[in-house]
Amino acid sequence: MMQIQIWLFVVSLVGVLLVGGIIGFFLARTWFKKYLKKNPPVNEKMIREMMRQMGRTPSEKQVRQIMASMDQNK
Repeated sequence: MMQIQIWLFVVSLVGVLLVGGIIGFFLARTWFKKYLKKNPPVNEKMIREMMRQMGRTPSEKQVRQIMASMDQNK
Protein backbone atom coordinates (compact mmCIF):
# COMPACT_ATOMS: atom_id res chain seq x y z
CA MET A 1 0.00 0.00 0.00
CA MET A 2 1.33 3.41 -0.95
CA GLN A 3 1.87 5.94 1.82
CA ILE A 4 1.25 9.62 0.96
CA GLN A 5 2.55 12.38 3.13
CA ILE A 6 -0.04 14.56 4.85
CA TRP A 7 1.35 17.87 3.55
CA LEU A 8 1.31 16.58 -0.02
CA PHE A 9 -2.32 15.48 0.40
CA VAL A 10 -3.34 18.88 1.83
CA VAL A 11 -1.54 20.81 -0.93
CA SER A 12 -3.06 18.66 -3.68
CA LEU A 13 -6.53 18.94 -2.12
CA VAL A 14 -6.29 22.74 -1.95
CA GLY A 15 -5.02 22.83 -5.53
CA VAL A 16 -7.85 20.67 -6.82
CA LEU A 17 -10.46 22.78 -4.99
CA LEU A 18 -8.93 25.99 -6.34
CA VAL A 19 -8.86 24.76 -9.93
CA GLY A 20 -12.41 23.42 -9.61
CA GLY A 21 -13.64 26.75 -8.26
CA ILE A 22 -12.04 28.68 -11.13
CA ILE A 23 -13.44 26.32 -13.77
CA GLY A 24 -16.88 26.44 -12.11
CA PHE A 25 -16.82 30.24 -12.08
CA PHE A 26 -16.12 30.49 -15.80
CA LEU A 27 -18.68 27.82 -16.68
CA ALA A 28 -21.36 29.57 -14.61
CA ARG A 29 -20.48 32.93 -16.15
CA THR A 30 -20.76 31.53 -19.66
CA TRP A 31 -24.09 29.86 -18.89
CA PHE A 32 -25.49 33.05 -17.34
CA LYS A 33 -24.45 35.20 -20.32
CA LYS A 34 -26.12 32.72 -22.66
CA TYR A 35 -29.27 32.71 -20.48
CA LEU A 36 -29.50 36.53 -20.47
CA LYS A 37 -29.06 36.64 -24.23
CA LYS A 38 -31.91 34.14 -24.66
CA ASN A 39 -34.15 35.70 -21.94
CA PRO A 40 -33.40 39.42 -21.71
CA PRO A 41 -34.57 41.45 -18.71
CA VAL A 42 -37.72 43.57 -18.99
CA ASN A 43 -37.44 46.57 -21.30
CA GLU A 44 -39.77 49.37 -22.44
CA LYS A 45 -41.11 47.37 -25.37
CA MET A 46 -42.22 44.57 -23.05
CA ILE A 47 -43.95 47.03 -20.70
CA ARG A 48 -45.86 48.60 -23.60
CA GLU A 49 -46.99 45.18 -24.82
CA MET A 50 -48.13 44.11 -21.34
CA MET A 51 -50.21 47.27 -20.96
CA ARG A 52 -51.73 46.77 -24.43
CA GLN A 53 -52.70 43.21 -23.48
CA MET A 54 -54.48 44.62 -20.42
CA GLY A 55 -56.48 46.91 -22.71
CA ARG A 56 -54.58 50.14 -22.06
CA THR A 57 -52.58 52.33 -24.39
CA PRO A 58 -49.66 53.58 -22.31
CA SER A 59 -48.20 57.03 -22.70
CA GLU A 60 -44.46 57.50 -22.85
CA LYS A 61 -44.57 59.07 -19.39
CA GLN A 62 -46.24 55.97 -17.90
CA VAL A 63 -43.69 53.66 -19.51
CA ARG A 64 -40.80 55.75 -18.19
CA GLN A 65 -42.35 55.82 -14.68
CA ILE A 66 -42.64 52.03 -14.65
CA MET A 67 -39.04 51.63 -15.86
CA ALA A 68 -37.82 54.09 -13.23
CA SER A 69 -39.68 52.26 -10.46
CA MET A 70 -38.27 48.92 -11.63
CA ASP A 71 -34.73 50.32 -11.74
CA GLN A 72 -35.19 51.79 -8.27
CA ASN A 73 -36.34 48.46 -6.81
CA LYS A 74 -33.43 46.40 -8.14
